[in-house]
Amino acid sequence: MRRLSVTAAPHVTLYSSPGCRLCDRARAVLEAVRAEQPFDFREVDISRDDELEARYRELLPVVDVEGRRRFVYFVPPDALKRALADAQTERAEPGL
Repeated sequence: MRRLSVTAAPHVTLYSSPGCRLCDRARAVLEAVRAEQPFDFREVDISRDDELEARYRELLPVVDVEGRRRFVYFVPPDALKRALADAQTERAEPGL
């Protein structure tokens, strides 16, 4: 008998800063995709942390899926959906 595994939704983090128009666009893509394909979402304002500011300022927005950087500057919806599907597969089949 084959066991079906239930996995939690992937974790997505958006690193952004106030006034960043590309960040606004990325957030809109994330929200639209999230309406179709659930995932845990967290947004981090880099302007409140000197280390994050130094690491991400020139790359904004930055989107991590499961702790892995997947997108900078732009978030293509289809690529995000693939990244989420890949994350789900990796969680369901660890070690593959």
